[in-house]
Amino acid sequence: MITKTVKLTNEDGLHARSAALFVRMANRFSSEITLQAHGDSVNGKSIIGIMSLGAFYGEEISITASGTDEEKAVESLVELVENNFVVAN
Repeated sequence: MITKTVKLTNEDGLHARSAALFVRMANRFSSEITLQAHGDSVNGKSIIGIMSLGAFYGEEISITASGTDEEKAVESLVELVENNFVVAN
């Protein structure tokens, strides 16, 4: 199991678009992925769960993955957040 904490620096935080991008990337991995904010944990592959966290600009979120590709999953998701949910083609 690997966990990393990252700060939301995109203006809108985890709103619909960013949550959708997070879920799309999370679903590329076989590991179980959990997202935590404000002491609440949700399935990182659930858009409804992520949006229910209400994580906004400037707040920290923790990304945890457990499974065969956990390291790559956390690395990729942290990079997505740090790049303000801009996905390279």
